[in-house]
Parts: sequence; C-alpha cells; structure tokens
Amino acid sequence: MKLSKILATFVVTLMVSCAYGQTVFGKWKTIDDRTGKPKAIIDIYEKEGAMYGKVVKILEKGKENSVCSKCDGDLKDKPVVGMTIIKNAKEKEKGVYKGNTLFDPEQAMTFRCKIWLNPDNSDELKVRGYLAFIYRTQTWKRVKG
Repeated sequence: MKLSKILATFVVTLMVSCAYGQTVFGKWKTIDDRTGKPKAIIDIYEKEGAMYGKVVKILEKGKENSVCSKCDGDLKDKPVVGMTIIKNAKEKEKGVYKGNTLFDPEQAMTFRCKIWLNPDNSDELKVRGYLAFIYRTQTWKRVKG
C-alpha cells in the first residue's frame, strides 16, 4: 500500500513537470529567420487571461541599448529593453494564441500574430506575424534556467 502511494506521488509529480515544460510562457530567445542569429530575450507571460511579451535583453552586439528611433508617439526614442511587443493575444485553440499586436521595434511595425509551441519540440516557439495576407514565421528557442 505504501509503495503504491509513493509510485502515485511520483507519477503525479512527473506529469506536472512535463506539463510545466509544455507551456508557451517563460523566456524565449528570438532567432532572426533571415540570418539565423539570436536577437533578443522575450519574457512571455499571462495577464488577465491573455498573452503578453516583453523584451528583457538584446543579444545583438552593439544594439544592447537600442531605442525605437523609427517609432511614433509614446514609443519614439524609448528603450527597446522593457518594451511590450506582444499584447493581449488570446488562446483560440488549445495552445495556439492569436492577437493583433506583435510589434517589431526595429521596423516600428505592428503585425497580427499567431503563436504556438512546435508540436515536435516544446522548446521551440513558432511566432508568425501577418501583414494583410503575407506572413513570416520565426522559431524562438526556450531559455533554460
């Protein structure tokens, strides 16, 4: 009887650990889909039932203190680090988030977005930005630890 309780506890702990590793939330390293080089670390978090993403670090040499020089309004010349680039994306199907705000501070452009875990590798996040019927998809890598 005691062994079965220990085994049950182990199985539940393992299931919780696996489920935790399968979330879109956490820190992600952006990878430029054209150059293959890492660009930034984004913290994706949940707020009031929606997905948000904030730039926490720029990885490109020489651009660590970049400001949004091409931006208009309140974002004009503001630091990119700390900027919220994903706003109010909602889970539309299991694990697939869609929204109207995926902001690229380098281009000062806002795209519609679709974000989901790679079904073959939960340490990869697919981030697709849409402008009309044209889209680009980047694969971001989970930041461990």
